[in-house]
Amino acid sequence: MALDRATVANIAKLARIKVPDGELDGLADELSNILGWIEQLNEVDIAGVEPMTSVVAVDLPARRDVVTDGGFAEKIVANAPETFEHYFVVPKVIE
Repeated sequence: MALDRATVANIAKLARIKVPDGELDGLADELSNILGWIEQLNEVDIAGVEPMTSVVAVDLPARRDVVTDGGFAEKIVANAPETFEHYFVVPKVIE
């Protein structure tokens, strides 16, 4: 997949990265090469390969899912400037 100058400029804008006009062509070539490498991964036959969580087969130790601490909601929000039903109240932020 080849990226052109306009596409790279749009990607930079969406990522809020300032890229000088003189670097757009070089960056387009680099990103196109990276996407080419990623496309090569589609050629790998992964039929019958189980998903892995680690490169080494290990069984992770399991622990019981029990509450070992808690019930301190009053203490946790005690120093908060404003609370509501054991929750911190924060100002609404919208861009």
